[in-house]
Amino acid sequence: MCGIAGWYRRGGRPVERAIIERQCDRIVHRGPDDAGYFVDGDFGFGMRRLSIIDLAGGHQPIFSADGRHAIVFNGEIYNHLELRRELAAAGVAFQTQSDTETLLASWLHWGDAAWLKLDGMYAAAIWDRRKRRLTLARDPLGIKPLYMTEQRGGLAFASEIRALRPLPEHHFDLDERGVHDFFMFGHVQRPRSIYRQVRSLEPGHLLHIGPTGEEQARAFWKPRFRVRYDLSEAQWVEETRARVQTTVEQHMLADVTVGAFLSGGVDSSAIVAAMTRAASAPVKAFTVGFPGTAMDETASAARIAKHLGAEHIVLPLEPARAGDLLPAVQAAFDEPCAATAAVPIWYLSGLASKHVKVVLCGEGSDEIFAGYKRQRTALRAARMRPLLRALGPLATVVELLPGRSPDLNYRWQKIRRRRDSALLENNYQRFFAGTQISTPAVRKRLYEAAFYADQDGEDRFVKLEREYFGSAVARSLGPLEQFMLADIAIHMPGSLLNRLDRGSMAHSLEARVPFLSHHLVDWSLTMPSDMKLRGKTGKYVLRKAVQPWLPAGALDQQKIGFQLPFKDWFRGEFSDFAREAWHDSGAAASGYLQPQAVEQLFNEHRDGLADYGRILYAIAMFSCWWEQTQGSAQAAA
Repeated sequence: MCGIAGWYRRGGRPVERAIIERQCDRIVHRGPDDAGYFVDGDFGFGMRRLSIIDLAGGHQPIFSADGRHAIVFNGEIYNHLELRRELAAAGVAFQTQSDTETLLASWLHWGDAAWLKLDGMYAAAIWDRRKRRLTLARDPLGIKPLYMTEQRGGLAFASEIRALRPLPEHHFDLDERGVHDFFMFGHVQRPRSIYRQVRSLEPGHLLHIGPTGEEQARAFWKPRFRVRYDLSEAQWVEETRARVQTTVEQHMLADVTVGAFLSGGVDSSAIVAAMTRAASAPVKAFTVGFPGTAMDETASAARIAKHLGAEHIVLPLEPARAGDLLPAVQAAFDEPCAATAAVPIWYLSGLASKHVKVVLCGEGSDEIFAGYKRQRTALRAARMRPLLRALGPLATVVELLPGRSPDLNYRWQKIRRRRDSALLENNYQRFFAGTQISTPAVRKRLYEAAFYADQDGEDRFVKLEREYFGSAVARSLGPLEQFMLADIAIHMPGSLLNRLDRGSMAHSLEARVPFLSHHLVDWSLTMPSDMKLRGKTGKYVLRKAVQPWLPAGALDQQKIGFQLPFKDWFRGEFSDFAREAWHDSGAAASGYLQPQAVEQLFNEHRDGLADYGRILYAIAMFSCWWEQTQGSAQAAA
């Protein structure tokens, strides 16, 4: 695990080693244990290493035996020992025990077919010194980030945007579409970034670029539903149990201690249970709690940890403390981030890093086993659409029913959202509506008129559907599969995995996600829908599979996960911090939001007229980001 960065300047223009070093210095938190650099004329790259496998011999860059090829690599390859045995049988000799060398040898032996043979998370750069050709690749699910900027005829890349900023004669201008993405979804949608000149390499994609001509990029993996019906329920359950155990054991590969995050839900409990069955010593399990709130899962996590014999370490997170932490949490991100779990993951990662270098996490299970409530809500909305369309104007009656209490107002707010979702055409559009952190009506109030006219509009969801899911294959999927595909392809790499990577790597902690082995994902997409969603029960087959591992009743509680109690916090002292950040950062003068409308939202939320916790959190994080990036840039100018 590490952070990587490089610059192919091209045109024979030399790259200075000092520039590559400055790039890597920006991401030292990703790899405080080691550093390595290589410069070859108009190309150079480097890395910062967090030593996990082959602590002594895994220094990067690693070169091929003939010195022609060099690689830097961020991630872990969990099946590298099996690949080594296969390569050794074909006559390949190895100099280290590092999975980085295994990756390079695999690519030299199988070419680009090697990427699908890898079981792991990765962002890799391979340099061919003879052909002067650069190859970039990113793992199928987008677990590890890889950003690129193409300016002045060259191409630069890095694990984080901040490692692109030291490049001379490069510009980084705000992308208004990215700003709109953020206030609509809480993050910038792939492959865009908050800067016009920066984009991410898409998950499951590789890119080649030589000394002349355009880059060549293509997908080597995409999620595809190939449903089969040849297994009974009992067989699906048994195979799920076996595959979860196998993938967890593979993800435990390390030369250091491996722990786990434990929230008390199905996903993390399954991970810790499988680890316990494979480990020779008690597993260290880390939990963050919210004392005095309905979101606190400490007691259920403790019960599961005790049943499994895990060493349970708990960190309570108080509201006032979270307010103090917001600037530090946002500083871990290159772009404004309003992910609900960003604060608890950042905080919990800091705790875990004092005990271990690696943790296993439950991310990805909801996406591949249909565990989200919003997926079930979208299915109900699809069934309601004919009735609401038949009602015509009567369907808008909820707009005329004022609430007499905060709780009643919140209920009407949810009803209006469900009605609006039901009126949409398909579940791709409902996905975008369901993952919003602000409604169209709120954005129309908030946005400056010109910004709203340029970025938003009545056909917003239709445009998004066409942008991301316009293919005939995507349109042929059923309602549940549509929503699941959108979660896997859009929300997971853009929000869920982004917050996990930044929050953990800010503390030099490697976070692994066993449910997102692409082999497990491929297999899960062959499973019939009723094995995933049974009535109101999501992750049905996973629940059945891990039930024997857990204490009685452990799977009965409602899913909470890593969240923040926004509604309550933004009606108390936490709101004061957010308001102060908005005013003091300079974000109020950015020209995107109307300051008076922002004040009204704070007041209405405080008075219980509506729940605006998510968008107020976003405004607070945008304010922190603005002060940290735009404020410092203006001061430097």
